[in-house]
Amino acid sequence: MSEKDRIIGLLKDAGIVVNGSNPWDIQVHNQDMWTRLFAQGSLGLGEAYMDGWWDAEDLAEFFHKVLVGGVAAKLKITPNLVWQIAQAKLFNMQNIERSRRVAAMHYNETEAYKASLDARMTGSCGYWPEGVTNVNQAQEAKLDLVCRKIGLKPGQKVWDIGCGWGAFMGFAAEKYGAHCVGVTVSPDQAAYGRERYKDLPIEFQVKDYREFDGKTDHVVSMGMFEHVGHKNYRTYFEKARSVIKDDGLFMMHTIGSQWSTDTIEPWLEKYIFPGGVIPSMAQIGKAIDGLWATVDVHNIGPHYDKTLVAWYENFEKKWTRRNTPDDVRFYRLWKYYLLCCAGGFRARVLQVWQFVLSPTGVPEGYKFAR
Repeated sequence: MSEKDRIIGLLKDAGIVVNGSNPWDIQVHNQDMWTRLFAQGSLGLGEAYMDGWWDAEDLAEFFHKVLVGGVAAKLKITPNLVWQIAQAKLFNMQNIERSRRVAAMHYNETEAYKASLDARMTGSCGYWPEGVTNVNQAQEAKLDLVCRKIGLKPGQKVWDIGCGWGAFMGFAAEKYGAHCVGVTVSPDQAAYGRERYKDLPIEFQVKDYREFDGKTDHVVSMGMFEHVGHKNYRTYFEKARSVIKDDGLFMMHTIGSQWSTDTIEPWLEKYIFPGGVIPSMAQIGKAIDGLWATVDVHNIGPHYDKTLVAWYENFEKKWTRRNTPDDVRFYRLWKYYLLCCAGGFRARVLQVWQFVLSPTGVPEGYKFAR
């Protein structure tokens, strides 16, 4: 049996028919796609999609079936993945100098984020309790949930690690009367946030989280820990511990994996999250050992599937599509990014954890917020 026939068989076992009639079936437009897939694995699959060599009407469901069916795990390891793993083990791929280069790459597509995200530009998983019907409501619900989880009171100061475009800080200042300071390594994010929230008690600092100095009542961090890197997990938690007051709470929201790893999927590493790593519960536990008391862990992973699909629907409606080769390729890149990730959360191979941590525990008992 040829390698091509073997993969077609694996796809069929997962419920995917090559050139089939179901929305999740793969439609192959260029037979060279198979060679690319054999040589480069998931990186080749993603780049072939960007180049228009294959399609699937329901891309998220295609990836859901691929992951549930274990197709990716049965493909051979590729040289680029070997090199990626070696780099992660030998070097600190998320040191301060690299973090600034990553920001220039990851956040240089501001218009794509504006087209995709909610009205507040919240770049992490939304929260979809009963009654929430759109991504704007879902992000408002998530930001309110975070404020309630840390027991935020008027006049308190919050440090936002990796504050993005300032969504949490704006919400906390407007709705809870908080004073916020956020760090981002992206000058563009800080400029956007400073203009939008110029009348609120919010400060944006363009620096790496390791360079922050101050004291705050609480700390929050959403969608940042995935960029920290396994060699820096302990440093991250030590930094937060040095900043927070003894009676404060730290709410950390992160994508999570059931496996401990040093790297991320190769296509996402190359095009979306350079240097990114998805932490496991074991890695987080080791990093907080002796530093923090864990008072709550909340898994909202299924909510990211809905959030990513909503982001794609926004992008599809708002993005100005042009017909130049570069623009078409970027459109396909962004669609692939949003919907392959949606499939990962739908398959439950990816989680979203919200940790509430306390320096010493909560003597009167923690009041859970959901």
